[in-house]
Amino acid sequence: MSASAIFFLDQKGKVLISRNYRGDVPMSCVDKFCELLATEDIGARSPIMNRDGVTYVYISHNNLYLLAITKRNANAMLILCFLYRVVEVFEDYFNQLEEESIRDNFVLIYELLDEMMDFGFPQSTEAKILKDYICVLEKHTIEIRPPPTLTNAVSWRAEGIKHKKNEVFLDVVEKLNLLVASNGTVLHSEIIGALKMKSYLSGMPELKLGLNDKLVLEQRRRRLGQRGKMVEMDDIRFHQCVRLARFENDRTISFIPPDGEFELMSYRLDTKVRPLIWIEAHVEPHSHSRIEYMVKAKSEFKRRSTANNVEISIPVPPDSDSPSFKTSVGTVRYVPEQNVILWTIKQFQGLREYLMRAHFGLPSISRENELNEKPPIRVQFEIPYFTVSGIQVRYLKIIEKSGYQALPWVRYITQNGDYQLRMSP
Repeated sequence: MSASAIFFLDQKGKVLISRNYRGDVPMSCVDKFCELLATEDIGARSPIMNRDGVTYVYISHNNLYLLAITKRNANAMLILCFLYRVVEVFEDYFNQLEEESIRDNFVLIYELLDEMMDFGFPQSTEAKILKDYICVLEKHTIEIRPPPTLTNAVSWRAEGIKHKKNEVFLDVVEKLNLLVASNGTVLHSEIIGALKMKSYLSGMPELKLGLNDKLVLEQRRRRLGQRGKMVEMDDIRFHQCVRLARFENDRTISFIPPDGEFELMSYRLDTKVRPLIWIEAHVEPHSHSRIEYMVKAKSEFKRRSTANNVEISIPVPPDSDSPSFKTSVGTVRYVPEQNVILWTIKQFQGLREYLMRAHFGLPSISRENELNEKPPIRVQFEIPYFTVSGIQVRYLKIIEKSGYQALPWVRYITQNGDYQLRMSP
């Protein structure tokens, strides 16, 4: 990878801040980038564009463009990854990366850009390590300390770390994106997963993590004739601490972890998934300008699992009034500013079914068109000790030369993502 320059642009293409690392590309190239954006259709835009021998690699974030320019035969995907790391580091420093935070922190941004990249090559991209020697003491006051960690082979972890109690917490968190038609057909479903770690380990430990990944389990089945549930993951993205060569060889996730919290890995599964919580809503208009909703909620997961803090959002006409509710479980309230009924169930056990009825008055008599064009029902939930994909941690080994005993803790959580069910007309 070799980037000549980095630019931060606003939505109109105006340069907010820039850093020229190599000087082999004129800074006026950014004008050509703005012309390319203007001529490209929004739906057909590519994050990598090449014109007149110059490659433009960019991402968009909070109405900003982060742009890298190079004339060399560089690895465009590595440049993209670096831009995303820049976003993560800046958000760690400023909470939000937006136009205002750039204007308020331009001195700090220049310091960070100089440490994160040298002559177009990435250096340190770990926020925890950068904070060891680029510190914000108070607003507009920066302290820069010697960076001993950058000379280490492991740039994301300082040496000499000590903890009274050595522990590792691993959360396997999956979010389910789902769109279901009114007839029950699943139109879209995908699982977005992440392995999130909290590492409180002394010294320089090496961790080895094994999952029930499809490739390695297929090899194991052929060799030993064993059985087990397999998961095929797509779009896998690792933290920089993971040894990628080792993963490619035997699918073992081997790494020296950063100290504290970090995301070890993310993945996506584009697979057909049945709704975990199925909602049916029947709307029946009555005389005297009243309308009745009968809503049935059914959990489709196993009986031993429980969904916590389930919140079902059912849309209603914008001029509804005089609400009354009756439910077999949970609480119901009307939220007029959102034009929805919120049905909240604190604990929803597997293979259970509940009913809720709601009555509203409608001041306007002719509401047929609006009743036929209903927004979808949305559901929020969290199911502990459960994953939709069936992913499992087969082992988590901790090796450190001092030989101390460490406690690994593994937890599984499934949450809603963009979870929508369309209502019957």
